[in-house]
Amino acid sequence: MDDPTPERANGDEAPLAIHWCLAPSTYPMSQLGLDGHPMRGGLLPPVPLPHRMWAGGQIEMRRRFHVGDVVTRQSTVRDVVLKTGRSGALCFVTVDHAFSGPQGLVLTERHDIVYRAPRDPAASVQVAPHAPAARWSYSVMADPVLLFRYSAITFNGHRIHYDRDHAIKAEGHAGLVVHGPLQATMLLEYAARLQGTPPATFTFRGISPLIDGAIFTVNADETATGLHLWTAAADGRLCMEAQALWT
Repeated sequence: MDDPTPERANGDEAPLAIHWCLAPSTYPMSQLGLDGHPMRGGLLPPVPLPHRMWAGGQIEMRRRFHVGDVVTRQSTVRDVVLKTGRSGALCFVTVDHAFSGPQGLVLTERHDIVYRAPRDPAASVQVAPHAPAARWSYSVMADPVLLFRYSAITFNGHRIHYDRDHAIKAEGHAGLVVHGPLQATMLLEYAARLQGTPPATFTFRGISPLIDGAIFTVNADETATGLHLWTAAADGRLCMEAQALWT
């Protein structure tokens, strides 16, 4: 991610959003589903819908992680809700994560996951909203190498991020999908850069899939209480939006 100071010593502050790289769920190959995710069961409920997506969430930061910390993650399923949308059956699962280190509780996260049925090729495509004009913005190339590296560091086996054939034919996307937490990391870091300090609360949600192969933008504008941030595809679609608050 072009971090200007990628090398850090023990005791230095770790990068923001490093918690998405910590304590990943690791399973043997025999326990993975066809999409590369672990098979259902265990912590997450055995939802019968085949496709899983990261829908969004909220982070509350109390402290910073430091290089050398031993970190514990405690995860709790808060809620499971079945709904029917324009694309068919949906199941929303809310998971709470608490990350603690030597200094105590560091960060809490609400993780929103959505499971959906296979896309119907005959169904009409939902039109995503157009992104607004930004006060601040920078551009990023949605390169397959970027997606591969983020999948590797987060131990994310979901094939929509690196297997183009699977992403298009099995899950109905236009190409490889840029990870939700990768976009959220860029938005969170941008918020901290613009204000000079990380926000206390960061809430984000996915609007439409961001596909590889083109330049996308990371954007921000002021609000009465903090910053409104979003990613936008090359065609102007709003892909992810977030709110950053410092109080």
